[in-house]
Amino acid sequence: MVEARPSRRSFLQSMGLAAGAAGALAASGALPANAETSTAVAPARAAGQRSMIGVPFDRYDEVRIGLIGLGNRGMGMLTGWVAVPGAVVTAVCDTLPDRANRAADTVQAETGARPTVYTGGDRAYEELCASDEVDLVYVATPWDWHFRQGLAAVEGGKHVGIELPIATELKELWQLVDASERFRRHVFLMENCCYGRNELAILRMAHDGLFGELTNGHGGYLHDLRDLLFSGYYEPDDWRRAWHTRMDASFYSMHGLGPISACMDINRGDRFTYLTAMSSVALGLADYRERFMPPDHPSWTETYVKGDRTTILLRTDKGRLVRAEHDVSSPRPYSRINSIAGTRGLFEDYPTRIYVEPDHSGHEWADAQPYLDRYDHWLWRKVGDDAENNGGHGGMDYILQWRIVQQMRAGLVPDIDVYDSAVWCSSVPLSAESIRKGSRPVAVPDFTRGRWREARPGLDSEETDMPEVTRG
Repeated sequence: MVEARPSRRSFLQSMGLAAGAAGALAASGALPANAETSTAVAPARAAGQRSMIGVPFDRYDEVRIGLIGLGNRGMGMLTGWVAVPGAVVTAVCDTLPDRANRAADTVQAETGARPTVYTGGDRAYEELCASDEVDLVYVATPWDWHFRQGLAAVEGGKHVGIELPIATELKELWQLVDASERFRRHVFLMENCCYGRNELAILRMAHDGLFGELTNGHGGYLHDLRDLLFSGYYEPDDWRRAWHTRMDASFYSMHGLGPISACMDINRGDRFTYLTAMSSVALGLADYRERFMPPDHPSWTETYVKGDRTTILLRTDKGRLVRAEHDVSSPRPYSRINSIAGTRGLFEDYPTRIYVEPDHSGHEWADAQPYLDRYDHWLWRKVGDDAENNGGHGGMDYILQWRIVQQMRAGLVPDIDVYDSAVWCSSVPLSAESIRKGSRPVAVPDFTRGRWREARPGLDSEETDMPEVTRG
């Protein structure tokens, strides 16, 4: 008996099923066989310790803010803190008395009330964190201090916003997660780029399905800082240049990871499973020193080990790919890249452009402005004018500050929580580990301890108002 030949339709259907199964396997974010898995071990929760996922702030009529670190970044953010409705700067702290008093003078001149000054030593911040006149601590000190100051704030019963990164070691990140859960206080990264106008519009485009199913993203921090690194701008003791002598890692990829993570719902339905990293040779800072630094400059005793360009690749559980770059040692224009792509098209920044089907064809980039206008985030529509007048970095600093204060005053769940902050900042120690082991893949911890599968809101929030101040 001659066996009947399958029809073309049944043949294509069977091939489609096979291709679908193969695609599902290929899309798996499972760890490679050679991956370093010790980095994924989650410490056990202490008795009574509970997740902070979905936990709203208590309502505050006014948010009393204590600032730790009044150098370039801290002073740059002071204007915004003073300007946000319902925010009151009640305490300032710096190891250098003149900087702390300068900040206090600024607040007094703007508001008529002088904040308490904490200064005179490396541990003055502990007094601020223990003070009963502070609800929110803002940390803008050199990176070495971020973890201990953030921990002191939480243990002192304060919510805390920390500049990048919140910590530089995995054990420290876990300690902050556990402290947040034990003390029921929020810890969050002050990731201003998540609140950039383009980034928030791209987020809304992605969640609206404009790019189809997301497959990959590309971001980072590409910023020529050579003159600042050698000029004493990052005082005291040129601390930021010193990091280039200590480890080869991606120090500052969170500016790219944060916005992409929001688009991909990382910790909200997907998660990073593993990371691999690679750095170029370290030549840029030594070359700059040779050309521009006098023989008596202290940098001549330094050996730079951090590669000029560091690239990390992250795989998600759904099989998506994220690439994040860090380069502050090369001559180049500024870029955060800001690219998100899927089955129907993509967006790229620097320069801004878009290509999505069926709107576009012919392999030609299109003008992105109509899409940016259509998907403009409510935060920018509501307070964009104030942001441009009161904040740096094009206004996104103020948007971040306004939103934090609004969330605390309205009793909302934070857009960025300790789990987001920890996974983004884990790119620092994980990239160092991967590079140290010849670009070996390393497992990314699940800081949510299994709750990443839950769909929940994040930066793509519903519009809400800033409450009126009711206190007399």
